[in-house]
Amino acid sequence: MLRTLKQLILASGSPRRKEFLEDLGLSFTICPAQIDEAPFPGEGPDDYVIRMAEQKAEQVSLRYPSAWVISADTIVTIDNELMGKPCSSEEALTMLMRLAGRTHEVQTGYCLMNKTGKTSILDSRKTMVRFRPFTEELARAYAKTGEPLDKAGSYGIQGKGGLLVETIIGSYSNVVGLPLAEIVLLLQKNGVITEL
Repeated sequence: MLRTLKQLILASGSPRRKEFLEDLGLSFTICPAQIDEAPFPGEGPDDYVIRMAEQKAEQVSLRYPSAWVISADTIVTIDNELMGKPCSSEEALTMLMRLAGRTHEVQTGYCLMNKTGKTSILDSRKTMVRFRPFTEELARAYAKTGEPLDKAGSYGIQGKGGLLVETIIGSYSNVVGLPLAEIVLLLQKNGVITEL
């Protein structure tokens, strides 16, 4: 479907992002960035998600300056408050109950960077997700599956967490962790990939 023309590195260890790129037929290397993901005091969600994407790309690009590095960071916000990955099933339960019957925002910041070519393109995409009302028992049962523990906002829409979702407005792939339409267009515009 698509073919990689230049060295491409995914600066993420996310199995979901990896699967998206593999499904498109792209050849790429995985090199997860290791950065401090703590928000700055007073930092808003928009600034935070862009900064995370840029820092991840920057770290990997320093090691591979001639490669094209794609990075992303996905966050969940409600009431303009950042909801990170839960540290425990109890924390996941608290997050899930806060989201129950309400609409929240999923935002992915992404960056395409090539040091040699002095290219750094940053952007983000937002998707609105509404959860159906559900009981604490259901939330607790879902939390116990372990699926929420590595997910922003404590759920994976592509997994069992999909049963909590009533509607989405915007990009589904963005909620999973990579806005595919935007990423593919960016890679094509910069001659990193082409259609077969």
